[in-house]
Amino acid sequence: MTQPLSPIGYVELPAHTGSGGFDHAAVHAGTGHVYVAHTANDAIDVFDPVARKHLLSVPGLTAVAGALVSDESQLVFTSNRGENTIGVFAPGPNPKVTKIAVGVRPNGLAYDARRRLVLAANVGDPAVPKSYTLSMVDLDAGKMRASIEVPGRTRWTVFDADAQVFYVNISSPSQIVVVDARQPDRIARTLPVPADGAHGLDFDPATRRLFCACDAGVLVTLDAGTGKVLHQGKLSGVPDVVWFNPKRRQLYVAVGDPGVIDVFDTTTMASIGTVATEKGAHTTAFPPSGEQLIAFLPASHRAALYRVT
Repeated sequence: MTQPLSPIGYVELPAHTGSGGFDHAAVHAGTGHVYVAHTANDAIDVFDPVARKHLLSVPGLTAVAGALVSDESQLVFTSNRGENTIGVFAPGPNPKVTKIAVGVRPNGLAYDARRRLVLAANVGDPAVPKSYTLSMVDLDAGKMRASIEVPGRTRWTVFDADAQVFYVNISSPSQIVVVDARQPDRIARTLPVPADGAHGLDFDPATRRLFCACDAGVLVTLDAGTGKVLHQGKLSGVPDVVWFNPKRRQLYVAVGDPGVIDVFDTTTMASIGTVATEKGAHTTAFPPSGEQLIAFLPASHRAALYRVT
């Protein structure tokens, strides 16, 4: 059986200077450059997967966890978990980073380009009461517009431009909270998730489905409008990053232990293969061409490039 992802090479990235490895990553469509949170180095690493070359690092982002690129606004966003800020800068060399204060330990990021509204999902601190929050940041004002308390630790988040809502995974109780961008100071509704530890999340706008990878080792597919559970599938372990490929109708779920990517056909939700990466490789990037997937290997501080076959 042909593997759904074929390895094509590596990009060497800077060695770790601390603990933490890599976290989330995003791709700038105009250049194809990849922006990855190098948490161990308090920096964003930028590289060209075509030339297979590290281009630059953006330093001074303490315990950076999230990276998000807006091609509409030509902006890069980071969540700086160690300093309770998000960073904002333009793609390209020598970026000037603007920092905006948010809640406790920001992680997941989503963006409404129409309203220039950033959602930072804060993982909080169990020792700090009411620190599980969503920070809604008004970019034009350069400050947090609202803080929304949520019932548990946040995980990943996505924005649905058609419905004009944000979806945010909550680990426990396992659920997806929905925030309407038109009323970004409250939770609009909640979608229960029937497996523990809602974690990685992505969305198919064509079929209005949410793909939620859970720590219980289950991939849950839900109808975004009704919250109806459409499918549950087995994963190889505890997941993290999820990417939906609309061109190939595939879904990629990174599992750090044992170090694999589980691949699903989103037409049938059947598993179509498991591809080995490296132990601890829990995060990936997905270029919008739909022809490649990039996995980040913390033990060897490299990016592994895979062709979608």
